[in-house]
Amino acid sequence: MLVGTILPELLKLGLDQSESEKIFAQIRQLPTDLPSDQRWRHISKKVLNKNHPIKVHRYLHHYIYQDWNTDESPIPVWTPGKNDIKNSNIYRLMQEKNISSYNSLYNWSITDKPSFWRKMIDLLNIQFKKPYSEIVDLKDGVTSPNWLSSAELNIVDSCFRAADDAQAVVFQPEGDKVSAISYRELELLVNRIANSLIKEDIKKGDYVGIDMPMTLESVAIYLACLKVGAVVVTIADSFAVEEIKVRLQIADVSLVLTQDYLLWAGKRLPLYARVKEAYLGCVIVIRTGDADIGLRDQDLVWETFLSENDQFESVTCSPSDYCTILFSSGTTGVPKAIPWTHTTAIKAASDAYLHHDVKEGECLCWPTNLGWMMGPWLVFASLINQSSMALYYGTPTTNEFSQFVGQVEVNMLGLVPSLVSHWRAIDCIRQHDWSKIKVLSSTGECSNPEDMFYLMAMVDYKPIIEYCGGTEIGGGYITGSVVQPTVPACFSTPALGSELVILDANHEPVDNGEVFLLPPAMGLSTELLNQDHHQVYYGHIPPYQNRICRRHGDQMERLPGNYFRAHGRFDDSMNLSGIKVSSNQIEGVLNRLDFVKESAAVAVAPKGGGPSNLIIYVVARDGCQLKPTEMQLVMQEAIRRNLNPLFKISDLRLVEFLPRTASNKVMRRQLRQDYV
Repeated sequence: MLVGTILPELLKLGLDQSESEKIFAQIRQLPTDLPSDQRWRHISKKVLNKNHPIKVHRYLHHYIYQDWNTDESPIPVWTPGKNDIKNSNIYRLMQEKNISSYNSLYNWSITDKPSFWRKMIDLLNIQFKKPYSEIVDLKDGVTSPNWLSSAELNIVDSCFRAADDAQAVVFQPEGDKVSAISYRELELLVNRIANSLIKEDIKKGDYVGIDMPMTLESVAIYLACLKVGAVVVTIADSFAVEEIKVRLQIADVSLVLTQDYLLWAGKRLPLYARVKEAYLGCVIVIRTGDADIGLRDQDLVWETFLSENDQFESVTCSPSDYCTILFSSGTTGVPKAIPWTHTTAIKAASDAYLHHDVKEGECLCWPTNLGWMMGPWLVFASLINQSSMALYYGTPTTNEFSQFVGQVEVNMLGLVPSLVSHWRAIDCIRQHDWSKIKVLSSTGECSNPEDMFYLMAMVDYKPIIEYCGGTEIGGGYITGSVVQPTVPACFSTPALGSELVILDANHEPVDNGEVFLLPPAMGLSTELLNQDHHQVYYGHIPPYQNRICRRHGDQMERLPGNYFRAHGRFDDSMNLSGIKVSSNQIEGVLNRLDFVKESAAVAVAPKGGGPSNLIIYVVARDGCQLKPTEMQLVMQEAIRRNLNPLFKISDLRLVEFLPRTASNKVMRRQLRQDYV
């Protein structure tokens, strides 16, 4: 494309003559020998803004990078400047270790893991009651490492090192005003709850259930349980009675804390009613309203439960003591009960420090709950790094949430990718000031590149850190960083201190296959509460180059330039007409259709056996006038045109919503079971 073609193209894309000429003049002034990434950085930062149509952003990005060699690297949308790099936590670590490149830093983090984790423990200023004698003891093998040998600690002590008057939590109930609490105020509340737990005969090693949204109280309850040495059993506030019951039974909890109702999108959804049906023991209830909740004799309201004593010394624990029990999705059979230890928090805080560049005094927001790993992750990522967390008590798809992000000056915003499509649909970001955001992060499902480009354009082109891990990791195994260019929907590095390989069905290395992790790494689980851990993660897996491999199950593709793209769970792949294809590939095509809000593709074997049938579940957009048969015809044509004509849709099911886990992943196994 010639420079002279820019002006007429801008006019075609909806800009008026004056604005088009202004942009055209600024682009013409750029030196012709300036590299593409530097030209785009200037245009994205100095020329474009969020009020320009996204089509203009896309057009100019394509124009600038028209000669980019994608055989060497995918096209970036954000490239760090010199100051971005020099001001980063990663650069600080490189300077202290006299390491000159990120690749060298990563290699050091995996070839000398004791030194790496020792440095992270020092940087995070982890508090010990008794120092460790050794970072990691591998006498029981790499699958059962003993981290921080001989040490004594309580991880909550590391959460309260910030100044007493520093902001710890800023929060807003739906439809209400914004409030904040300092570190000192939070610690005193935690101590009051800790004394209350002791009064209820909760002691070290006891299991305590929390079934609440992510609120100031639930965060304080979580920390108080850990401070008394108890183990928190986290329950997502969306679970039905049977799902609550099975989780409480697995952990044999001694006490449950909840609230009367969940306030969500203007509706009051019962929480206590579900909990008391699932659990016969004592329940502590926080009341959000005046309605009669039918309190049982053995249950207590929050005001009766809460002690006035605000002094409490943390209980001494071992690094390997459990602090939290989280659960896998449980789409088939009983969910895996995954313990976090007091060292798992160090992994979470390290990922926040290194890969999300979290600094003291900053504000983190990640719409989540304690039943998903990102809830406990947010607690440790914020407080251990002496920053604050922003909690919005309602649905994050609303205009009010967008206003909250700007009002409380969020610096790091986390999300699941489907949120971005909602924000884009209601165009809420454009209406509010998100200028304080310096980094975004995305996890929980595969990202859509177009949505992520849009999001970056709305926040003055800040990096998006793709972040993929799991409950049994305590953080991420593959992610991004602020010292590497951002390619939307792509990862740029394995997490520091973590190793992975991508293998095919024959256990040979490939560029697109199943991910296996190479232990040890801090945060990796070593036990399950209710299953054989070794069988689940290591059973029947041959070694790779004499290294023990740990099953993880994600499908990952390695791209040029050592970037990576996720393709969902490996067990969501399907074989259609002898050709392997992933659910995400099909859904990616269908979700671009204007009448599709979201879709799920599953393969179901026919009753008589033989090749699998392709079944599509669809949530249609409001106002869609097409009949299901008409939808199927349009979808089939889209698949034929964009993927393969041999992929035939056997059936289409219209649904109001897709079933999702607490971490917002579509439960395709459940859809397969429901269809059968």
